[in-house]
Amino acid sequence: MVTLPPLPEPRTEPDGSAVIRVLSYNIRSMQDDTEALARVITACAPDLVLVQEAPRFFRWRKKLARLAAASGQVVLTGGGTAAGPAVLCSLRATVERTEDVLLPLTPGHHRRGFATAVVRFAGARLGVLSCHLSLHEAERYEQAGMLLDRLAGLGVEHAVAGGDLNDRPGGRAFTRLTATLQDCRTTAPWGGENTFPPDRPDRRLDAVLATKGVEVLGCGVPTGLPGITDTDLRTATDHLPVLAALRVPAV
Repeated sequence: MVTLPPLPEPRTEPDGSAVIRVLSYNIRSMQDDTEALARVITACAPDLVLVQEAPRFFRWRKKLARLAAASGQVVLTGGGTAAGPAVLCSLRATVERTEDVLLPLTPGHHRRGFATAVVRFAGARLGVLSCHLSLHEAERYEQAGMLLDRLAGLGVEHAVAGGDLNDRPGGRAFTRLTATLQDCRTTAPWGGENTFPPDRPDRRLDAVLATKGVEVLGCGVPTGLPGITDTDLRTATDHLPVLAALRVPAV
C-alpha cells in the first residue's frame, strides 16, 4: 500500500477559521465487520462523519451509538428517523440545531431522507447534510434539487454535504449538484478516487460537496492513510469512504 501525503490535521486558525475533516461513509447497516469499520473511522480522525445506511430497525440507536463510541465520535442526528443517513461528530463540534427530513416516497421505492445539522467549530459556522440518493435516475435527479433547497434553507453561509449519490460524475444528479456546490475530490484530489465496490473499485458513487466559500484542502479515498489497511477497507462495508479536509471561514 502506498502511503499518502499528509492531509491537514484539524485545527483552529488565529483568525477563528477552522480546518476540519469530513468523512462520508456508507456503512451498510453495520452488517459487515464493525470492528474494521470503527478502525477506519478512527484512523481518519474526522470532525464529522456523514453516514449512509445507518441501522434503521431493531435497536438502531444502540447500534449507532456503539459505533460512535468505538470510533471516538458521538451521534449528532439521523439514523432511523432519517431513513438511513446520519451524522456523527467529535467533541470539537458545538451543535446549534439538528433536523431529520423524510423525502417524498415513490411507491415501490425505498424511503429516503436527509440528516441535517448546523454546527460550530471555533469561529466557523457550518451547515451539514448527509444523504443517500435514489437508485432510480428520475427520482435521484429530483432529490438532488431537494438537497440544494435544504442546504439553502439551513440559513448559513457555509455548508457541506456528503453521501452515496448513486450517480457518477457527469450523471444528471451529480451534475445538478456540482453546478452549485464544489465536488471536493475534483477541487483538491488526494488519495483514491473510486468508491465502489471496495475490493476492485471501478466507479465513484460517493462524494463530499461544499459551498463555494469553503476551501478544500484535499479529498479522496483514504487508502494508504496511516492506521488503515486494505483488509479493513474491504471488510468494513461495501463502499469505500471519502475523506475531505476543509477550511471553513470564521463568521
